[in-house]
Amino acid sequence: MEFNEKIRDLAPSKSIVFMQKAKALQKEDPGIISLAGGEPDFTTPKRIRDEVTKQLEKGYTHYTIGPGLPELRERIAGKLREENGAEYDPYGVIVTPGGKFAIYLAVRSLVNPGDEVMFPEPGWVSYPSIVEASNACPVPVRLSGSDGFRLTRAKLEEKVSEKTRLLIVNYPNNPTGRVLSRPEAEELRAFLNAHPDVLLLSDEIYERILFEGAENVSPASYPDLRDRVITVNGFSKSVAMTGFRIGYLATTPEIAKVMYKLFQHTMSCTSGFIMKAALTALDCQEEIEEMRQEYERRRDAFIGALNEIPGVTAALPEGAFYAWVKFDMPGLDSEETAAFLLKEARVVGVPGNAYGTDETYVRFSFASSMEDLMESAKRIREAMEKR
Repeated sequence: MEFNEKIRDLAPSKSIVFMQKAKALQKEDPGIISLAGGEPDFTTPKRIRDEVTKQLEKGYTHYTIGPGLPELRERIAGKLREENGAEYDPYGVIVTPGGKFAIYLAVRSLVNPGDEVMFPEPGWVSYPSIVEASNACPVPVRLSGSDGFRLTRAKLEEKVSEKTRLLIVNYPNNPTGRVLSRPEAEELRAFLNAHPDVLLLSDEIYERILFEGAENVSPASYPDLRDRVITVNGFSKSVAMTGFRIGYLATTPEIAKVMYKLFQHTMSCTSGFIMKAALTALDCQEEIEEMRQEYERRRDAFIGALNEIPGVTAALPEGAFYAWVKFDMPGLDSEETAAFLLKEARVVGVPGNAYGTDETYVRFSFASSMEDLMESAKRIREAMEKR
């Protein structure tokens, strides 16, 4: 049987593979702790769930043709203006079934065969695959743990070419937990101003999960960049709505008009009752803050416990809910290290090579109970001491 070569040859999502593996293993051994998934363990706030029930009881279950409910697009544009300093026209907002589809919609609409798309690594596992599925060429920009995975113009300049069409950045970052600080945002701005034909996709899905007052700069807040920045965000991470599958992108109305053509031929629309729930979610500031505070409490305890283990180093993440942990395991790469931890500690993490690093890192999610996190750290310590 013949298949589309680009799709046939795509690498599976390693994060999803490890999540599936963890679930299968837990059926055989319920004592295995999975810290592989990037999913909040909180229940979706009650008033969001109540809104879904209300809309379902009203029978609001039919097509909602268009790029999203007008009132939701207005609220999203308002949120971006008030919270992020990014001025977007509501007509440039498209509400999508998940932030991942927003990224695919943007990339697929903006690139042509042979174009190059840059993205920093370590980075989210799906960027290169989405680029390949769009018939473009992924170009990773390797960042280094030696300087805290700092983004610089010099590193971007090393990889840019006349074929570069798009740059993707993700802050707060999955997996490192780094934020886009003001100095790094200025480096990014200088690079983009030096290359006016390059567009920027800013994936800000974790932007409400920040710690200790850290600032995460939205690139679209710079007036001289705004028309070239596609901002992607959603509700999955900050409001514990992963299963709702609702995200959005914001761009200029001209760019959105082209993207909407593809949206019409793929998704048709996003679920109406879920969009009504998203409107309610935008008012859940108190619940969002409660979850953020709990993530910070878990972060401090888990990272502290890991750093007490000889041979284990974990920087304190500034945002998101991931521990990016380096292991001193001579002779083992990141996949072998993750396999060792699964076998000896019965703890599941995602190996660093899934995110584009050759160093021995493993990503653990601390969007899990404090009990599981502390038990995981205890088991990892015992496994490392026995090795």
